[in-house]
Amino acid sequence: MAYDWLIDGIEESWREIDRVVRLAGESGYDRPTACPGWTVKDILSHLLGFELLMTGVGAEPYDASGDDHVKNVIGEFNEAYVAQRRGRPGDEVRQEFVAVGASSIARLREMSQEDWEAVRPSPLGENTAVYVFETRLLDTWIHLHDICDALALPIDDAGAGEDVVVNRFEAALPYVIGRKAAAPEGTRVRVTLTGRLARLIDVEVVNGRGQVATSPGEPALELVVPTALFWRRAAGRVSAEALMTSRDVHVEGESALARRIVENLAVLI
Repeated sequence: MAYDWLIDGIEESWREIDRVVRLAGESGYDRPTACPGWTVKDILSHLLGFELLMTGVGAEPYDASGDDHVKNVIGEFNEAYVAQRRGRPGDEVRQEFVAVGASSIARLREMSQEDWEAVRPSPLGENTAVYVFETRLLDTWIHLHDICDALALPIDDAGAGEDVVVNRFEAALPYVIGRKAAAPEGTRVRVTLTGRLARLIDVEVVNGRGQVATSPGEPALELVVPTALFWRRAAGRVSAEALMTSRDVHVEGESALARRIVENLAVLI
């Protein structure tokens, strides 16, 4: 089936999360992560909670007004499932995560291609299942790295999740450059990603909007960034200052515009 790669990517990421959490042992569940207010156990609760939400299983009512890290309606949904499990043992939450994930994978493997491509209501709005579960893979894969970082366990970036993450953040660059960073009319910016999944992205500002450049030309600004650092900044996992001061990042052109782009690059809600 056309979307087996997507199911496989989600299943692989969930399996790897289970492996590294079990490897860390009981003490790992309470480790703080790069997600404000969340521990490793909280990330497990969030991931299984969204799967429950997709099947119509709601969380207990929760008032998130006192939680500074909750910024929007999606955050409130997420926090309800997380808060519901904060008093439970970590390994109990892990086991629920594994069981809910297995049920979700079985359900996905039964879907037809028409099911995947039909536009339907979802927690992410009116979308195809392809978009919704690409977003699930993006979210899961990034949280896998959040957990590994929190547990100080090395992990490779390779896998289906990396492709989805980098492609999705690349697609946001015209909006970031043209609208959020307010690059001047006619400006061409080149973002060169190095390392795995290396690529060159030229964006030009036309009528006040950023768009992928359609003709050859030299940029007024080139920002050279390792792919791993690019996606971590776009996901809000590293600060703009950390990226700008990295020895592996190079700026050719107007440094003030480069800084505005980097400061506005965190696009993951």
